[in-house]
Amino acid sequence: MLDTRRREFIALLGGAAAWPLAARAQQSDRLWRVGFLTAVSLETFSHLYAGFQQGMRELGYVEGKDYVSEWRSLEEKYERVPEIAAELVRLKVDVIVTATGAALPALKRTVTTIPIVMAGSTDPIGKGLVTSLARPLMIESDRMSSSVGSG
Repeated sequence: MLDTRRREFIALLGGAAAWPLAARAQQSDRLWRVGFLTAVSLETFSHLYAGFQQGMRELGYVEGKDYVSEWRSLEEKYERVPEIAAELVRLKVDVIVTATGAALPALKRTVTTIPIVMAGSTDPIGKGLVTSLARPLMIESDRMSSSVGSG
């Protein structure tokens, strides 16, 4: 049962990360950049990355041809969120994917123009992260930035 739920999660994560790519794919033949922000070491996250790659292949996307991945780990140092988020912005990623719910408040303060896929947030409305699940927008004082989905 746990293995089935993990596969469903990985498929959802891969599909959600592909939404902005699919929406823009017809507009250009450019190489899209997907930024990943994890709390743990990249080695610990490698099984999920393999699932993401498989999901992208199933959707017809090939890494290195259609998109590149920019992986960054907090190494469980949450105070580094603004620094790493700023680095992903400088790399000009097209979307940021994170399963690190604790990093979302700092991430939303740092990133205002890049869609964020929240794969690890419970009750994003109650926590003030999005306005609704039907049309999630990151909430930030007087300005809003688009978000692609929630988990």
